[in-house]
Amino acid sequence: MKKLVLSLLLVILYGSTSIAQEIGELSVQKIMRDPAWIGHSPDNFYWGENNDQLFFNWNPQDHPDDSLYAYNFEKGEAILISHEEELKYPDRRGIYNKARTEKLFIRDGNLYLSEIKTGNIEPLIESSQRISNTGFLLDEQKIFYVVNNNIFTWDRKSGKTRQLVEFSKEAEPKEKSAKKSDKEEWLNNQQLELFSVLKENKERKEKSDEYKESIKSDGIPTIYLDGKRLIESIISPDGNYVIYRLYISPKGDDNTIVPDYVTESGYTKDLNARSKVGGEQAHMELGVFNLKTRESKIVNIDEVEGLKQIPEFWSDYPERKEEDFESRKMIFQSPLFSDDGNFVVIDARATDNKDRWLFLLNPETAKLDLVDRQRDEAWIAGPGVGYAWGGSTKGFLADNKTLYFQSEESGYSHLYSVDLSKTKKKKKQLTKGEFEIYDVNLSNDKNHFYFLANPESPGIRNLYKLPVSGGKMEQLTSDKGGMEYALAPDESKIAIRKSTAAQPWELYVMDNQPNAEAKRITNSISDEFKSYDWRTPEYITFEAEDGAEVHARLYQPEGGSNGKPAVIFVHGAGYLQNAHQWWSSYFREYMFHNLLADNGYTVLDIDYRGSAGYGRDWRTGIYRHMGGKDLSDQVDGAKYLVDELGVDEENIGIYGGSYGGFITLMALFNEAETFKSGAALRSVTDWAHYNHGYTSNILNTPVDDPIAYERSSPIYFAEGLEGNLLIAHGMVDTNVHFQDVVRLSQRLIELGKENWEMAVYPVESHGFVEPSSWTDEYRRIFELFEDTLKE
Repeated sequence: MKKLVLSLLLVILYGSTSIAQEIGELSVQKIMRDPAWIGHSPDNFYWGENNDQLFFNWNPQDHPDDSLYAYNFEKGEAILISHEEELKYPDRRGIYNKARTEKLFIRDGNLYLSEIKTGNIEPLIESSQRISNTGFLLDEQKIFYVVNNNIFTWDRKSGKTRQLVEFSKEAEPKEKSAKKSDKEEWLNNQQLELFSVLKENKERKEKSDEYKESIKSDGIPTIYLDGKRLIESIISPDGNYVIYRLYISPKGDDNTIVPDYVTESGYTKDLNARSKVGGEQAHMELGVFNLKTRESKIVNIDEVEGLKQIPEFWSDYPERKEEDFESRKMIFQSPLFSDDGNFVVIDARATDNKDRWLFLLNPETAKLDLVDRQRDEAWIAGPGVGYAWGGSTKGFLADNKTLYFQSEESGYSHLYSVDLSKTKKKKKQLTKGEFEIYDVNLSNDKNHFYFLANPESPGIRNLYKLPVSGGKMEQLTSDKGGMEYALAPDESKIAIRKSTAAQPWELYVMDNQPNAEAKRITNSISDEFKSYDWRTPEYITFEAEDGAEVHARLYQPEGGSNGKPAVIFVHGAGYLQNAHQWWSSYFREYMFHNLLADNGYTVLDIDYRGSAGYGRDWRTGIYRHMGGKDLSDQVDGAKYLVDELGVDEENIGIYGGSYGGFITLMALFNEAETFKSGAALRSVTDWAHYNHGYTSNILNTPVDDPIAYERSSPIYFAEGLEGNLLIAHGMVDTNVHFQDVVRLSQRLIELGKENWEMAVYPVESHGFVEPSSWTDEYRRIFELFEDTLKE
């Protein structure tokens, strides 16, 4: 009896404890606790250098933070690695020599060299100035490293260090003109003719200057940046060229301010936040410095194919003239060198992100040769392709002349290759089909690709292997979920982190053979979480009004959906996938949907137009009209629930956060006959007030394309509100600013709308952190649906 009383007391004081093994009936309060109650899944896994250990971050003891663990294959157990012991291993990221017997890596800004066979780690450069990049030059006798974007080499034989180049923010000094006026020239010549001492002195000085110049040391060459910001410098493998990228900032500072009211000091603190979409944007220049001739050149882009192409949306503005269109500028990614240094590939985007080019760069002439151009009248993106500022999949095969890369040209992100040595550079498509390729890695011998793909279903990803020449994909796993993978150094084994919709992520190891058994090596989930029979959603498709097939997750209550209320959940981010068959990043919402189903609701979670996993046309289906097909997909989902499952058409709700909050507003303002109630969380209310990088891709800019902004922004449709609306927003949201919902609330007040309320969270940014905030927010959502959707 005393133990029972003590157990109850601990639960009252501290909530869930290790004693409480059963969750019992679901509630908002239980679901929205600190996620630690679920358990801590392993993350950031990677192999040791000699195949005998697998490292990963984990926290099975529920400490304040994750720790590094290593799975020992001989002992068959995961062992905690202390910080002191961690320093005995090389870092996960680094640069190998050609034979993979040595590895350069940077730790805490210092440079180290690891010998793979012995595990010995030697500090090479330790300094208060942080090293940012490193690598081997061609002969591997010299190592380069970068400090403050200035490049140094270290000779392994002599031990000598040499700085190759110095970058200066100043403008290049201009030589004083030696040219004199006719009058000055005549007087100068007269003086030399009349006075021999002046003539002798002049001749003596000229000889002295000539001698000094002949014995002068070359010194460290300087590249003058003229106020432009250097963001990267890198040396070619042959050590002859420095390629550098310059960041050209827009004029002025139009960043916004987000006030933080709840601070330790008691005073309001202004947080600097992003600017709004539109206006002058940053771009880049690409420079090449020849270390032999000491000549610096900026790459000329004036003749790049398509740079001056006028976008199609301009036809909606007949008053504009062709000469009004300003040629676009460029964003450059880091240069990619072949191992032998013979080829340099430049991945570049237009500043409006409607074009992506792959170029060959000739370092000697600083000229670009087009390899591939991809044009999208919406915007360039997709798996392995990325946005303008991000990275992309690309590399060289073993012959050092064949480039591989990913492109959405076919409508889906696939692998391509091109022989750069040929005059006519014709690319070859290596993978084909209505599916996407993810996380591409080249085998050690560079004969095969490994990658994840979803040919079975957009919501299932498995691991595949493919010869670099193309052909049939070899399927290595056959799971019904999602996964991440890492190949062992000798590629004999594969580590896999995988999950299902109802089972969070765990680590497994399998032999590198098709359908080999995967051995589970972590057990992370709490008994309390496992005590509830979490639903595996039904994976359904329905037909949209334009005939498209829409994928969704479906949760039904016991006894079916007939005559019962329903809720549609709208995931955030726009380009994100949630109707998949692995553990969702929306795990709180997943548990909330189980709670809703327990309480008699049918829940539908739709991968609407704009979602990831379905190819280019689905991704760009929202171009110039957010709140168009992405909203009609929600309406068609509601129709499916009514027509196919018998859901009560008078009692359908909708909710979501961020982009999902935006769709919720558009739904209640424009589709009042379909949706009775909705909760809009951290929602965009006016796209003209969101950021540039995301918004300009989809809607162009407010100045260039006001039509797109007016038909896409909820604030223009607020008069259509008839149902019940809950608005919830963090007051220190530096992504979707609190100002967004303040402006909308004023609009609703002026329109005389009464059936809405707003909950504000003073300490929360865009992604809520505090369990109390999560609990309060979802308590309000649940009460909204309970009060308005149940007759």
